[in-house]
Formats: sequence, C-alpha cells, structure tokens
Amino acid sequence: MKFLHTGDLHIGKRLFEASVLEDQAYILEQIYEIALEERVQAVVLAGDLYDRSVPPAEAVTLLDNFLTRLIQADIPVIAVSGNHDSPERISFGEKILERQGLHMAGIYENSLRRVEITDGETRVRFLCLPFVRPAQVEETTSAAAVARILGREGMLPDREGQGSCCGREADQEPGSEGETDRESAEEIPLRQVLVTHYFVTGENGQIPQLADSETGVNVGGIDNVPSDLFRTFDYVALGHIHRCQQVGAGSVWYAGAPMKYSFSEARGAKSVNIVELRGRNPAAVTRRFLTPLHEMRCIKGKLKDLVSPQAVGAEGVSSQDYIQATLTDREELIDPIGTLRSVYPNVMQILCQRYGETEGEKYESRIQGRPSSPQELFGEFYEMLTGEKLSEGQQALVQDVVESL
Repeated sequence: MKFLHTGDLHIGKRLFEASVLEDQAYILEQIYEIALEERVQAVVLAGDLYDRSVPPAEAVTLLDNFLTRLIQADIPVIAVSGNHDSPERISFGEKILERQGLHMAGIYENSLRRVEITDGETRVRFLCLPFVRPAQVEETTSAAAVARILGREGMLPDREGQGSCCGREADQEPGSEGETDRESAEEIPLRQVLVTHYFVTGENGQIPQLADSETGVNVGGIDNVPSDLFRTFDYVALGHIHRCQQVGAGSVWYAGAPMKYSFSEARGAKSVNIVELRGRNPAAVTRRFLTPLHEMRCIKGKLKDLVSPQAVGAEGVSSQDYIQATLTDREELIDPIGTLRSVYPNVMQILCQRYGETEGEKYESRIQGRPSSPQELFGEFYEMLTGEKLSEGQQALVQDVVESL
C-alpha cells in the first residue's frame, strides 16, 4: 500500500504582496504527475489547504481542479483542515464527495473520520484529526486536547509504552459482518495512519526546524503536542511545519510545504513523501523532490555589482528568480528597487547592510578597563563597526563635536 503525503499548500498565499498562484499551479501539476508515476493508492493532504479562512475565488478554482484530476484518475484524496483553513468551508458537501473518493475532514465532531483503503495485500485505515483548538474539547493545551480525542478512540499508548490494540480490531461491530472482517484481518494486515495538523515536538520537547513562513507561534508551549502520543500509529502524516522532517523516534513525519514561502528556506529543497506500508514492515518513506517555477534566491553586495552581467547567472542565479537583495553600499542610492528590477524583475525584498558583519568581542568587553577619551572611544567604535580607522577629516569632526558638547 503506497500513498503520497503532503500539506500546507497555502493556496492563495501572497509573497510580499505578490500573487504566486501560477507557481502553486505549477507545483500541484508536479504532485499530480508524481502520484501517477508512483501509482499511489491515495493522496493525503495534512491541512492548510488554503492560506486564509476566506480564500480568493482563484484559489478555490485551483484546488478544485487539482482534486478533480486526482479523483478522475481513481486516486482517493484524504484531507484535513489546518489552522489557516475554515473548517466549515473544507467540510462543505463532504458526505456527498466521499462517494467519489474525496474525503474532506474539516470539522471535528466528537469522533475521528476513518477511511479504509486496501490494495489486496495491506489494509490501511486513515484516521483524520483536523486542527482543533483546545477550548473546543474543554481543554487548555493542544497536548491535552489531542490526548482527550485519541483517548476517546482508544488510541493512546499504554503505560508500558507499547501501542494499544484498541484502535486496531476492537472497533468492529458484533455480528456476521464483524466476523467476516476479523477473518479477512487475519489474512490482510491492518495498518493505522493518523492525518493531523499540529505543532508536534520530539523527545524531551525537541522543537522541529522552523521557517519564517510559519505564522503560528507557540507561546509558552501551550500548542506543543508530544510525538509520544502517536506511538500506536504506523505512520503519522503531519501538517503545520514547512520543512520536511521526522519528529521523534517513530514514523511521525512533516512532509513540509511543497513550495518555499520565505527566504529562510532559500537554500532548501521541497518534496513530497511517498509512504509505503507493506505487510507488517515499518513504514518506508521516500522523498520525491519538486522543482519550483521560480527559485527563491538571496543575493548580497553593492548595487552596481549585483546588476553587472557577471552577477546574473552566477551560482545558478536566474534573472527570473524571486530575489531578496542585501545591499552593502554605504552611500545613498537613488531608486535601488528600480535598478534591481531592470535586471531581476521579480525582486521581492531589499535589505540594507551599510557595514560588514564583525566577529570577535562585543564592544562593551573591548572598552572595559581602558580609560579613554571620548574621541578614542568613538574611534574604536567606528573601527569595530566598519573595519576602518577614522580619517583625519573625520577625527577633526569628532573633535569639534566633543568640544561643542
């Protein structure tokens, strides 16, 4: 049994007020092609399908086209709502759509939605836990909320740290149908996959790697959910964090966002997870990497150097990339954004760094125990900041200022 895991599509998101809907369509097309190439039995979307609760019409159309093509290719889709989504909008028509293979769990209604898929060798039961705020289940933290929800389903680990069997077979209804399911379960292993959207931490509260594009800030740990709560599952498909990573010791994975949504991710690569559950073997996870329509690049230097013919194309930089430019010019510049856009039309951010970054002692430690005149102190400070000594003219200026004061 093989399925594709991704999430945090954030369709409709704007980067520095610029629409990236074309880029998102380009990425969704790649995900669709990968799903066909890998012959997956399901596509799992772990929340934040949209970037905001009321998405623009173009974003709704794009997601609708993506989901429709997957269903037409006989690939079931299993999706939960994230903290950016409107649960009610995600849940619209869900009971009608599930007949077509589109399983959208937007609202938590006191039980987890279950979707079971088999390939003849392995049965996989997907349990869908959309993003639920603690107050919705009368709790004060996300960890307590998740524990309460999983406890209702018999999915919490037992005291010895082994997976409880309650979620595997105990939910069968009595009668002939249950007997038939029990007999088939002996022949075809049943595996459990949780699909959810939370800030999950690893062993000893280890926080996952974050990116600047994650707007949900965990304050005081109230949003933290320990990965130990998920030990009963064969695989946990997480959304919420934009970097692909495994959390804790088990098969608990963030697939990450399929697109870069901040320049802090410029040096990374984006991917989707291909997860295979065969028999009773541990989950096998393979990353399939994605190619963006526009790469995100960080460039740094003086303005004239950045727009020179030698700079364009250096180190793989394309003039069509999304650019963050850090300018190191000391003099005032006239229309730097216009100058940059004449070469890089997709400049998104300009930063100024007039003086180089310095290494070594902090200024406070350098002056301790050194009785100096104000002129000398300022000279040392200027040299530490710029790497250069004061010129004679600058020294005279400092002298005049000190005397006037």
